[in-house]
Amino acid sequence: MSAISGMAVDSGDRSRALWSSTAAFTICFAAWTIFSILGVQIKRDLGLNDFQFGLLVGTPILTGSLVRLMLGIWADQYGGRTVFTGVMLAASVATFLLSYAYDYPTFLLAALGVGLAGGSFSVGIAYVSKWYPKESQGTALGIFGAGNVGAAVTKFLAPAVMVAFGWQMVAQLWALGLLVAAVLFWVTTKDDPDLAARRARGVQPESFAAMMAPLANLQVWRFSLYYFFVFGGFVALALWLPRYYVGVYGLDIVTAGMLGAAYSIPGSLFRILGGTLSDRFGARVVMYWTFLGSLVCTFLLSYPATQYVVQGIRGPIEFSLAIGFLPFMLLTMALGFFMSLGKAAVYKHIPVYYPGRVGAVGGVVGLIGGLGGFILPMAFGAMNDLVGVWTSCFMLLFLIVAVSLVWMHGAIRVMEKQEHPALRAPRDLPEAALLGAAAPTATPAAPLSGGRLAAGD
Repeated sequence: MSAISGMAVDSGDRSRALWSSTAAFTICFAAWTIFSILGVQIKRDLGLNDFQFGLLVGTPILTGSLVRLMLGIWADQYGGRTVFTGVMLAASVATFLLSYAYDYPTFLLAALGVGLAGGSFSVGIAYVSKWYPKESQGTALGIFGAGNVGAAVTKFLAPAVMVAFGWQMVAQLWALGLLVAAVLFWVTTKDDPDLAARRARGVQPESFAAMMAPLANLQVWRFSLYYFFVFGGFVALALWLPRYYVGVYGLDIVTAGMLGAAYSIPGSLFRILGGTLSDRFGARVVMYWTFLGSLVCTFLLSYPATQYVVQGIRGPIEFSLAIGFLPFMLLTMALGFFMSLGKAAVYKHIPVYYPGRVGAVGGVVGLIGGLGGFILPMAFGAMNDLVGVWTSCFMLLFLIVAVSLVWMHGAIRVMEKQEHPALRAPRDLPEAALLGAAAPTATPAAPLSGGRLAAGD
């Protein structure tokens, strides 16, 4: 049954909508992150510095982020099937034209067009969510979001194609993939049931202003900050890690691409687990797991290689402390895992609180998250140029996740006290009686629902 219209939905149509959307999003994400591999070769060919490299790999992320809000609204108004197909066709043309770029400005211009592929996320979220009831949306959206594994597809395949045939062939093959994906998606799917019901009743789409109304809620922007870290940070690292492996460990681009994929795969596929856990335990609980786990990982990854000299009894004692290659790889994979849980948990909130505005709210949350994928690579490059410490990128991520955790916990505590006034009373504090406070009652407060409070979950 549809989440909004209440119409009965054919299970076959529902499954095809989910799996066709997931496959299409995987291809889109592969194209969206194409500069994570091509950019390394282009950096060498053009002699770019780290900031210029960060701008180049981040430019498609900027385009994909900025268009998400508008595309999400169009998906709600005119149907995700039509909009999704149009996005893939436009991105296919732009990716093919990338093969004709010849200097830095033309590469930046081509990157703007390639970024259209990233806008497919808000369209797919709006489209898929309308096929599933609320109790299953976390899992369904987690499966769709696993299309992030497209970043790993690019890291696995693009280096080999680039070495064998040149970077232009990578762009042309990825453009062909987008074209084929667009045709197959259109052929195998149907309009979502809510759009079909609206057309049957002759109801016109809601206005742009009505779609934008939920954005006045601070809650939407809090979710956006969460997504800035879990998705923006994921994309930024997916783009940055090949460069990091080449610069820190001296690896070749093919090996660096493979290791970057080792980060991207758990950061994508475990999004399905994140959606399932959000359905079972509540999105709030999963967000706590995400932020606490990420806090530990980024703290450890932030520590720079350090040479110590201790003045010992018999003279100076020298030793060094650094994260080795294998621990670094495992820590980044663990970070990708926690981010994957959080990506699903954030989007579990949206169809529950804003069922008729999934495109608009999901679009702005995705916009802010995608901006993280644009801003953070440039910030990583700028910090490398200015600070001169490779691990400075993880220091920045540590700061972002710490702020997100504090804001989330503070907001949850405020909402819990509003919904359960008994929490405001002093508990087990005899000294409070001296201040004229009411003594705590013997009757325990109503138990909280395991992190599923409606106002903040």
